[in-house]
Amino acid sequence: MNSDPVRKPEAFSPCDQLCLARQIIQQESKSLLDIAQRLDSHFCRAVDFLYRCRGSVIVCGMGKAGLVGQKIMATLGSTGTRSHFLHPAEAVHGDLGRVHPDDVMLILSQSGETEEITRILPSLLDLGVPTLAVTARTSSTLGQAATVVLELGPLDEACPLGLAPTTSTTAMLALGDALALVTSRMRNFAREDFAWSHPAGSLGRKLSKVDHHLRTLAKCRVAAEDKTVRQIFVDASMPGRRTGAIMLVDSEGKLSGIFTDSDLARLFEHHREQALDRPIREVMTARPVTVRMGARMIDAVAAMAQRKISELPVVDAEGRPVGLVDVTDVVGMFPEIEEHANEQPTGVADRSLAERRAA
Repeated sequence: MNSDPVRKPEAFSPCDQLCLARQIIQQESKSLLDIAQRLDSHFCRAVDFLYRCRGSVIVCGMGKAGLVGQKIMATLGSTGTRSHFLHPAEAVHGDLGRVHPDDVMLILSQSGETEEITRILPSLLDLGVPTLAVTARTSSTLGQAATVVLELGPLDEACPLGLAPTTSTTAMLALGDALALVTSRMRNFAREDFAWSHPAGSLGRKLSKVDHHLRTLAKCRVAAEDKTVRQIFVDASMPGRRTGAIMLVDSEGKLSGIFTDSDLARLFEHHREQALDRPIREVMTARPVTVRMGARMIDAVAAMAQRKISELPVVDAEGRPVGLVDVTDVVGMFPEIEEHANEQPTGVADRSLAERRAA
């Protein structure tokens, strides 16, 4: 049986709710601005320790600060700085053995007096591990033991009771992001590095290479540019789901143009059946938009959306076709391009030949 006293709900109108929410966010944002303005050489020293760390950055915190620390640890790891999280309560029961002298400790504690934190400080001192402290006061136990202190200063929690960690944890998170991203910039961490550590999910698909998503030549229609349209459509037919385009190559096997099913339909619409028995290079789109092997899917999809094309040839360093990215294969992977795809029929061929050649 629940013995908690029954409390009458406080009258709290939608207007009151929005007013309090705005006050909370404004209070936290003001504290962040104050901290940003107070950053000094201590921040640069902390970044230098992170940058020069030969082992791992070990992030440590208790309670809400520990949860924030886990997020900071994840941000460090995903932006080029090897990192792990150490729970201080587990540390005093053997997990301190995970810490190596080549590591750097990043410890979060608003008060700087958290018992679980202060108990591990002597061991870290004996090990000679540099300690970076994010805390309210340099004079706290944590602050005095740390190699570098990033002082948050006095903060009023945004909680109406002034008790729940809110402003303080927001400040820790923002400062942790700053440490991670400044260090990442110093490491010259590039998009290719980010893609390597994010192979899954929507982000991974966007940063993956076209090499993993293209239709290989075995599944594409490829023909010589000097053949007639009629010959090509007879010879280039293939079973299964096909692309809506034929890639044309010159005598050296290099991509010279593209011809789509829409182009074929347009010949009939304009009563140009005589062109069927002429070389396809006379009606193909010369020098079509392409991407190189190794290009990122996000760049390939952006090119397709911007140019409103349905098929994007992929070529090697010599300009020879190696495959094709088809819009029907990527719309499901990138829902955000569906809007572009539905604005009008896609495909270079949906414009006049003169317009396409001018583009």
